[in-house]
Amino acid sequence: MELIMNMLNPILARLNKMPRAALITIGLFIALGTFAPWLAPQDPSAQNLLDAGLGPSAAHWLGTDHLGRDTFSRLIIAANTSLVSVGSVLGVAMTIGILLGTIAGYHRGWVDDLLMRVVDVGLSVPSLIISLAVIGIVGPGYWTMVLALALAWWPMSGRISRAVAVSIMSKPHIEALRVLGASPWRIYFGHLLPGTIGSVMVYATADAGTAALAVATLSFLGLGIQPPTPEWGQMLVDALPYLESDPRQVLLPGFALTMAVIGFNTLGESIALNRIPKPLTRRMLAMRRAEVASWSKENSDA
Repeated sequence: MELIMNMLNPILARLNKMPRAALITIGLFIALGTFAPWLAPQDPSAQNLLDAGLGPSAAHWLGTDHLGRDTFSRLIIAANTSLVSVGSVLGVAMTIGILLGTIAGYHRGWVDDLLMRVVDVGLSVPSLIISLAVIGIVGPGYWTMVLALALAWWPMSGRISRAVAVSIMSKPHIEALRVLGASPWRIYFGHLLPGTIGSVMVYATADAGTAALAVATLSFLGLGIQPPTPEWGQMLVDALPYLESDPRQVLLPGFALTMAVIGFNTLGESIALNRIPKPLTRRMLAMRRAEVASWSKENSDA
């Protein structure tokens, strides 16, 4: 038990510094996305035109849409769809970016120059343009959307991975391993790759909100997740013709998407700010001076 607490204490200490509203929002989003198939009270795809456009009731907590489908069930299943989509996009993008970034940081020289020029080209083109180009060539669909967004997202992971890899390769313990005759495979897979993955995953948190918005955008345009699969962007485009007569159908998925994006962006910004050294306050400076003075006095007495 003590060993588990020692492992959890650093994580809990970091979480205490994060905005609680963002943690609650993201925690709710992840919980709904994970357990949505068991939490949905009704079949999200079941249509009943006799119940179309109903308001909130005991049978339908958030009402029904224009086809009589339960809005609450569709919203939480859409959370599951978005969670899986964002995880797939970031997973593929981080895998490509970390592999190429660490290879560039390890080898340097012409390998580094070549891979970083490819990264620069990817960063110079807007991600939505790359996604639309890939979907235009391959055709719309779920996995096409994941591939398109991953190809648009990996250059940033590659750039960050390369910077972290260069920093790790310049540390003394890597030089010591080389002097001791450690193989390149051991240095790469045993030290460089594990050290890079943790740092890049921290920055991936900030990209989760943007990725969720990109998934919803492509679905809104009809190029991503296809009906009848519930997805917030798809729900928005389906409800647009009923904006004036029943704005609830537009506001609910829009609100869910907005809260998820704000939560991830706020958490990502907080993580980035916590990694920046903060100036010492007057109280902390006085405490440090007192500690130095006490240490100096003890050494002089000795």
